[in-house]
Amino acid sequence: SSPHLVQVRERIRINGQPISKDLFNKYFWLVYNRLEETKDPAHASMPAYFRFLTIMAFHVFLQEKVDLAVVEVGIGGTYDCTNIIRAPVVCGVSSLGIDHTSILGDTMEQIAWQKGGIFKPGVPAFTVAQPERPLEVLRERAQERQCPLYLCPELDDFEEGCQALELGLAGAHQRSNAALALQLARTWLQRRGCQGLGELKEVPPSTELLGGPVPLAPAFQLTDAMIQGLRDTEWLGRTQVLSHGPVTWYLDGAHTTSSIQACVRWFRQAALSQDKPHDGSEVRVLLFNATGDRDTAALLKLLVPCHFDYAVFCPNFTEVSVANNADQQNFNVTLENALTRCLENQRTWTRLLEEKVGQDPWLPSPLRVGGLLQPAPARGSLLLVPPAPRPLNSPALVFPCLAQALRWVAQGRDPQLAAPTASGAHPHPAASSGAVLLREAAAVRVLVTGSLHLVGGALRLLEPALSQ
Repeated sequence: SSPHLVQVRERIRINGQPISKDLFNKYFWLVYNRLEETKDPAHASMPAYFRFLTIMAFHVFLQEKVDLAVVEVGIGGTYDCTNIIRAPVVCGVSSLGIDHTSILGDTMEQIAWQKGGIFKPGVPAFTVAQPERPLEVLRERAQERQCPLYLCPELDDFEEGCQALELGLAGAHQRSNAALALQLARTWLQRRGCQGLGELKEVPPSTELLGGPVPLAPAFQLTDAMIQGLRDTEWLGRTQVLSHGPVTWYLDGAHTTSSIQACVRWFRQAALSQDKPHDGSEVRVLLFNATGDRDTAALLKLLVPCHFDYAVFCPNFTEVSVANNADQQNFNVTLENALTRCLENQRTWTRLLEEKVGQDPWLPSPLRVGGLLQPAPARGSLLLVPPAPRPLNSPALVFPCLAQALRWVAQGRDPQLAAPTASGAHPHPAASSGAVLLREAAAVRVLVTGSLHLVGGALRLLEPALSQ
């Protein structure tokens, strides 16, 4: 799977665990040296980063004699370097979203065409509920490739006659992922000739055409191992909550409009439904970054209704010096480019809040009358500065690296993070007033989202054991 969050070894796992440093080292050099020896002298270049790791993963799985390899495509499917497997046991396409538009196209239909490229003749494939046109494209791709394609039933259909299924991953969108995982697992087990897979449930005639052109797969009775598997699933950086004393970190690597919408639903349920602390205020902070060709304004607009008191933007670098974080380093992006993007995000957020002020019933009515927006003298950026018991000034701050951003948010109250130093003080006037509020708040709730690399960098600092 890709990308990794903290260490590159996470991409190649055996029995759920990243391969050891020794194994990674052994196979890296073995594959590297073999390619170096055999490359074409006329076109003497090594495979790019992702391709190299894909080749290495296949080599590891073959050498370590795994029974089953679950391979996630990198980008798209049709032209993805993982798509050299000629006869997989089963294929799955999860919920489609708009992403990597410069490579895959900017419509759901174009993206569906790319995703359908993994279908293979005679190999069953499953997908989940999709909008009508993209689903038709998937069906056409399946027909072209003589691949039997089925729609997964809802997870509710598996729960009939048994207790509600518990999922280890939070968020309503994980239910469709779980339904897809069950179909993929059952297909593989069937191929292995496993007995006792549970009775298939009849598909009622009325639902057979529910997916329009794609037939609905039958639900089935789950085995105890499947029920336990769904319950015990863990996936770092997806709807993950870390409680560190008064500071609670909500981590989700959402980076498309559909996944940010799912993230907002989850965050509102997980954080904003909590009772307000009796003994003081609660401060909500957004920590955000986005990379590549993503429409940042569209993503930030979806986050405005969470009513954050502060929005913090920083690049995906854990430290300004990159000497000690090679796993986190993207050598295609300079720090200057990354900071320019953060400053643009800061301006976008401020503009979105300005637009919202006039129409937001959440602001008490006297506050909406004139004089609300005052320019900050240092930067000329606009801050909301109403006098209110709850901090409603929602300023946006930019930090040069994750470590400084996290230290400012935690203000020495998270045992994993050092207190911010005076030399690392932020010049923005809102940073010093914010620091006071963050130090005194009974609860600080922080949503970290917009990029899996950002979430990975945050995890590296908040859970040091993951770097071992």
